Amino acid sequence: MPNKFSWILLTTALLLYNCDSNQIFDEYKSVPNQWHKDRLITFSVTPPDSTKLYNLFINIRNTNDYKFSNLFLIAEINFPHGKTFKDTLEYQMAKPDGTLLGQGFTDIKENKLWFREAVRFDELGEYTITIQHAMRNNGEVNGVDNLEGITDVGFRIEPATN
Repeated sequence: MPNKFSWILLTTALLLYNCDSNQIFDEYKSVPNQWHKDRLITFSVTPPDSTKLYNLFINIRNTNDYKFSNLFLIAEINFPHGKTFKDTLEYQMAKPDGTLLGQGFTDIKENKLWFREAVRFDELGEYTITIQHAMRNNGEVNGVDNLEGITDVGFRIEPATN
């Protein structure tokens, strides 16, 4: 009987832990096997309130197969009326000793990476966010064709707190 009670308690704790009222949008796209440098990960978002400020995040799930200490991404936001914002981003993914950063108890780590802070979606309509990797090996001009170790790419919107 104690074993059954332990499972119920664990399940309840996990459900409470996973409930997140802070999200406005949170979606992941799987990256099967390898992330090709030309593959764009795309998210379509219609923000709920054009008067409020939001923080934007890129979420990355990676395994121990990820062999770099950093991650370069090109992220683009296409506004409903044609305006575009594009940025090249760099994130630290491992400590100097090679230990991967991020949350997770298994070999899959999840990283919540800042993209933009205090953004106002002031145009009504659908916004399109595209993300692609821009990784290169040291000393090489050409990019890494197929990036290993990334399993999922996500995009998240949260209300900005003052």
